[in-house]
Order: sequence, then structure tokens, then C-alpha cells
Amino acid sequence: MATPVDDTQGIAALAAGTPAYRRLTLAMLFAGFATFSTLYAVQPLLPLLAAHYALNAEAASLAVSAATGPLAFGILIAGALSDRVGRRSLMVAAMMSAGVLTVAAAVAPGWYALLALRLLAGLTLAGVPAVAMAYVAEEVDAASVGSAMGLYIAGSALGGMGGRLVASGVAAMTDWRWALAAVGLTGLVMADIFRRLAPTSRRFVASSGSWLTLLRGAAPLFRDAGLRLLYAEAFILMGVFVTVYNYVGFHLLGPPYSLGQGAVGAVFLLYALGSVSSGWFGALAGRVGRRKIFWIPTVILMVGVALTAARPLWIVVLGIAVVTVGFFGAHSIASAWVGRRGGAARGQAAAWYLFFYYLGSSVLGSAGGVAWTHAGWLGVVGFCLVLGGLALVGGLLLRRVEPLPAEPVVPRVVEA
Repeated sequence: MATPVDDTQGIAALAAGTPAYRRLTLAMLFAGFATFSTLYAVQPLLPLLAAHYALNAEAASLAVSAATGPLAFGILIAGALSDRVGRRSLMVAAMMSAGVLTVAAAVAPGWYALLALRLLAGLTLAGVPAVAMAYVAEEVDAASVGSAMGLYIAGSALGGMGGRLVASGVAAMTDWRWALAAVGLTGLVMADIFRRLAPTSRRFVASSGSWLTLLRGAAPLFRDAGLRLLYAEAFILMGVFVTVYNYVGFHLLGPPYSLGQGAVGAVFLLYALGSVSSGWFGALAGRVGRRKIFWIPTVILMVGVALTAARPLWIVVLGIAVVTVGFFGAHSIASAWVGRRGGAARGQAAAWYLFFYYLGSSVLGSAGGVAWTHAGWLGVVGFCLVLGGLALVGGLLLRRVEPLPAEPVVPRVVEA
């Protein structure tokens, strides 16, 4: 099989089946795991943090939001930074720094010190999702990019679930400090494996373009009605998803369930349904059309939220599973749609999508805590149903947006 060569640099791209390609794809799996395990590991620990620092739920949720908010803004500058310092080196630095900061958070002397360390961890982690696609696209030939990014996305899903499970398991046996330390050390090991496996960038060419390229390029993107609606969908849907998972621990640890920390952590196994759901809805959207079915997973998410209002534990767990299926289905369709409507500016379009995605996690994830504090779990359900209704309206409006001319399918830009 002939090896593709980049005409501008004369350096061969990595093709599927070669040892270097296998190393890169495996490295991307570890990159996804390290990033998202570190980012969301504190989520099942929120009740423990609230008890330790005498906080209410909305204040405790800042342990999540303090990382996802800076990550949202960091994504907008990390890509420009990688144009100067290189993709691989920035990814290694980001994962290593986040691991060290997570270990440091485990021994933080107070609540505000912990929040500051989480903020810095979120900011440094932006160097992975913002750069991963560019690194793979530069080093791998076009025909093999899809499978390489697929392993990164798989690692992201596994990391999001694995980090939560590790934190819950360790906390159940010891306490939240040991749980954070375990996640941070695991992240450092994963980062070192990535460093050893990931091939050195051979096709990277440093850019001398303006630091404001992304912001200047945003104007035409935001003139597109479809992209504006999709960015709103990312903000709202991620807000619902994170809100449910942020406060379900408080709900299940208290009466009438009074579950243990380990049992509550097991709920995060439902996260695995996201991998199945995103693939299934993504394929269905490719056959039927995104605008025709986008509202369906949104409705599924709302049904799941409503089910969690029931009293029987098995219905609550079923509802969380349905929420997970609906969210990842909608996210899969929306992220692919952004790539389609972004055209030649797909990279910038994806960066803005991820910005609103993580901003929704930060802002709405914490706002849901107000509903919990004032009205308990039913308040959270009502808050999420209102947001879900807005997302459904946006999905119906997307059906009326003028479609673009048909073109070949492009890789999705999904992040877990």
C-alpha cells in the first residue's frame, strides 16, 4: 500500500497498519482517559466535600465548575498556542500539569485553595481537547484519521466514567483526599504513557499568525443561524446532563435511599451507555438526516429527567440511564452538525462548540445547585425540564434552518 505524502512538507503521513500509527492511536486512548478522568473525578465527591467544608450543594458544585469554566475559555487560546509550541508537547504539558495539580488539590489546606487548584487544572486541561484533533490530522493520512480520533473519543468516555468510579471507590474505603490523590497519580501515569507512545510531531510547522485568529474568524460562524442554535444546544444540554450527575449523589445518599458512597459511585457506570448511544444516533442521523431526528434524543433526555422524580430507586436509576442515552445521542448529532455547517472553518466551529459545551457545564451545573438547595431533587428535576424544553424548541427551530448543499461525511468532533 502506498504511503501518502504531504505535498507541502514532503513528509510521509502515518498510515493505518504501521507501527507508528498504532502507537499514536493507543496514545490518544490514554490522552482521552487522562484528561476526562481528571476533569470530572470530583463529581461523585461533592457530597463529601460539602460535609467536610460545611457547604451547601451549590457551593460544593464549584469544585466541578471551577475546572470546566476555565477549560471552556482555555480551549479558545490553546489552539493558537499549539500553533506556536507544537501539538504533542502542549498535550504532554497539559496532562502532566493537571495530574500534579490534582494531587496538590488532595492536600489543599482549605476550600478556596482547592478551588484555585481545580481552576488551574481546568485551564491546563484545555490543551488536550483543543489540540487533539489538529495533532491527529497533521500526523495521520486522511483515510486513517477517523479511527485514530475514535480511540481518543473512546478514551474520553472511559476516562469520564473511570475517574468517577476510581474516586468513588477510593473515597468509600478512605476519604475524598485519598480519592483525589489516586485520580491525580493515575492521570500522571497515563500522561507518561502518552509521552512515551505518541510519535514526535514530524509535520508540524509553527505559525506566526495572529493570536486573535479564532476570535476574528468567529464573525462568519455566528452569522449562521444553524451554528448559533447548535451552540445554544451545547450550552443547555450539557447543563442538564451535568446538573443531574452533580446532584444525584446528594439525592441518593440522603433519605429515603441512604445509599453508601460506593453504591452511588456505581451509578456512574451508566456513563458507558453514552458510547453506545452516540454511535447509534450518529449512524441514524447519517441515514435519516440530522434535522429530522435531533429532537428525538432531546425528548428522551427529558423523559429520563422526569423518571428520576419517581420514588422507587430502580426508576430513579432507569431515569439516569435514559438521561445519559438522550444526552449523548443529541451531543453526537449536534457536534457532527457543527462540523458540517462550519465548512472550511470546521476547526474554529468545533472550538466554539466546545466552548459553549463546557460553559454550560460550569454555569448551569452550578445554577442547578440553587434548585437543589431551595426545592430538593424535585427542584432539580423542574430546573432540568425547563432547560430541556428550551433545547427542544431549539431542535425544532433547527428543522427550519436552510440546509447546506450535500457533501461527503466528515469526522465528528465529539468530546465526552
